[in-house]
Amino acid sequence: MRIIVVGASAAGQFTALLLARAGHEVVLLDRDPVEPASDIEAAASEFRPAVPQFVQPHIVLPRCRLLLRQALPDVYDALLAAGAGEATLASAMPPTLSDRASQVGDEEYTSVATRRSTLDWVLRRALAGQPGIQAQGGVRATGLLTRPGSPPRVTGCATTGGELAADLVVDATGRRSAIDSWLQNAGARGSRTVQAECGLAYYSRHYRFRPGAALPGPETTRVVLSLSEFTTGIWGSDNRTMLLTICPLAEDKRFRRLADRSVFTAVANTVPMLARWLPAMDPISGIYPMGGLRNSMRRLAVDGVPVATGLAAVGDSVCTTNPTFGRGLALALQGAIDLAGLLDEYGEDETGLAQALDNLVTRNVEPFYLDQAANDGRRLTELRHTLFGAPAPETTPLEDRVTFAALRAAMPFDAIVFRAFWQVMGMLAKPDDVYTDPDVVARTQHVLRSLDTAPAMTQPTRAQLEAAL
Repeated sequence: MRIIVVGASAAGQFTALLLARAGHEVVLLDRDPVEPASDIEAAASEFRPAVPQFVQPHIVLPRCRLLLRQALPDVYDALLAAGAGEATLASAMPPTLSDRASQVGDEEYTSVATRRSTLDWVLRRALAGQPGIQAQGGVRATGLLTRPGSPPRVTGCATTGGELAADLVVDATGRRSAIDSWLQNAGARGSRTVQAECGLAYYSRHYRFRPGAALPGPETTRVVLSLSEFTTGIWGSDNRTMLLTICPLAEDKRFRRLADRSVFTAVANTVPMLARWLPAMDPISGIYPMGGLRNSMRRLAVDGVPVATGLAAVGDSVCTTNPTFGRGLALALQGAIDLAGLLDEYGEDETGLAQALDNLVTRNVEPFYLDQAANDGRRLTELRHTLFGAPAPETTPLEDRVTFAALRAAMPFDAIVFRAFWQVMGMLAKPDDVYTDPDVVARTQHVLRSLDTAPAMTQPTRAQLEAAL
């Protein structure tokens, strides 16, 4: 089968590799160059304005790591050889957790700490050596070629370099995908898209550990703190680098000053956890802002009927979620694996393929989209209540389930709740299955009752924060 993959993001690269290795002829298109940089650090300096998430914190979550080891083991090995670090479950255990004994299956909770640029560099090197892939950089797709029908049949795509015929077109162009305008121009029904606020702005900076510096934790440390007035976190990455991010409410104009390096450092120093790390690191980048984010999910079938045949989508073209949770890479790789498997199963049954792909969005994507939308909705309500006096979040007690916020609050004090939290964070189980597990519910509620008089998290006062800003 001749397949055009539009977009050489991680999703596009995963898809091209898997399809070529399954014996398909793949044409991979991207508006940017597709050749790998000369080395890892050169790759890190290739900031692309059209892909602002490229320089933001990333992590290969446990689900994504397992999928990589199963479907692309050579890529996984090359990622470790490039300096990425495995982060075990034990390394994420907080000091408050009394039961630190390992358990059968803990290996599955391992994450991989890496910059996104390093992962892309590894993927591009794999692409360059993969037979069956024709990678074309500097080429922009401008629309779909179709054959009339109900629904229309996609037969290729129009590009700035001319028209290209294909048996299947895969949209991997990301959250700014033009697929709906392409469908409209082809006379097809539009996709069905749902959205929910993310509501945060991102300001990130890259650091490298100083030679000989005493580190306050493992190099692969990943910590996210939901503070009263903003969210912040640190992400250990490859080759002794660490990324630090401050995420305020996008509508909180005070934080626009974070684009200034001295202000960014001053705000980071108001957070005790970040202040412990800063003396051990030197900045190696400026401040990278990112905004305009929404959680979204796109379906290429409406009421069970494909909007077009000969068309598929993967990665952020299907679903975007709050980057703080790092779910994008796992969803992208799962989508690429699903597509490759269904092509073998359905062959020339184009309608069956489209319907099966949509069914897998329901099974593998929707649970994480809905979870993220709910989590972000509650977090935005909390911030708007604190900052602007908006109504407080509802506090209706839940008897037969817990929330993600409850898991996060209880997990430092109970080994079972800790693993349940990482099942959700690592995408090792569907969130609702974890939130309704009777043992997890009982233990979480027990811990939260015992924490009623526990001291609050140390964080900056408003006066300290505004002085830093």
